[in-house]
Amino acid sequence: MGSIFNGAAHVAFNVSDMEKSLDFYKRVFGFEKAFEMKHPETGADWIVYVCMGNGQFLELFYGGKKEVPYADENIGFAHLCIAVSDINAAYEKLVESGAPVDSKVSFGIDGNWQCWTHDPDGNRIELMQMMKDSLQSRFISEH
Repeated sequence: MGSIFNGAAHVAFNVSDMEKSLDFYKRVFGFEKAFEMKHPETGADWIVYVCMGNGQFLELFYGGKKEVPYADENIGFAHLCIAVSDINAAYEKLVESGAPVDSKVSFGIDGNWQCWTHDPDGNRIELMQMMKDSLQSRFISEH
């Protein structure tokens, strides 16, 4: 990475039900609600930040109303990928927490283990255990 660009700070979603979203991200992944912000002009509930660890956040906006179902041909957002240290334990956590399981653990063509879920608004979430010989790891070790 260049010296002025340091990586992803947050990913933002509009959510239809803030409490359901907060419950999902806390219960399934153990993420913590960091803080809330009110709209500066109206004073209404506006944004909730959820800490994913390592200085990375989810920024959840109140008021989502129109669902845009995922399709491979859509332009724009495709999925959020969350790094895990043990893909099998992560899969078991999905099952135990009652989260939707969209795919079982499989080995991706990039050389990493993965499985899939989605949040209450249908945002697709990949869980990935990065392996030392994966394409991503090889790139990182070369740079």
